[in-house]
Amino acid sequence: MSVVSPHDRLAGAWNFSAVHSAITFSIGYVVASFRGSFEEVTATLVDGKLSGAAEVASIDVKDENLAAHLMSAEFFDADNHPEITVSSDELTINGDDVQFDGELTIKGITKALHATGSVAGPTQDAMENTRLGFALEAVIDRTAYGVSWNADLPGGGRALSDEVTLTAELEFVQAA
Repeated sequence: MSVVSPHDRLAGAWNFSAVHSAITFSIGYVVASFRGSFEEVTATLVDGKLSGAAEVASIDVKDENLAAHLMSAEFFDADNHPEITVSSDELTINGDDVQFDGELTIKGITKALHATGSVAGPTQDAMENTRLGFALEAVIDRTAYGVSWNADLPGGGRALSDEVTLTAELEFVQAA
């Protein structure tokens, strides 16, 4: 039996499996949480360096009017900033725990991003492809990225929280 170092687990090139991946977000809204996702997502993993992008226009929410508002300059300004991007400086693995340290860019504003989560694999599937999966989560302040629209509530307080929880569930298949 051989021991695989954390860096060896991520060695080489890995192809993104969009079918088995999801990028979601949640934000406090009045008395509950609002959730959404991005449907058009890409990612790369090469020798432990993880990067990716989400097409802003692919945002999926349950209301067409809200989706249009999210495309506006008050939120993501999709006409001028069609992508949200992320790139890692480092992925640190300890057992099945992973820490992502890198940068997130929203509306042309880039800030440091720290995410934590888990890594699964590498594992062979039924077709003898080698797969690797990540579940990552980070909390960001949306106003730091210029996403600052809000509304005052009649009884006091604000409609939206400034904190947004980002979740990435990513699967990769080892390149041949």
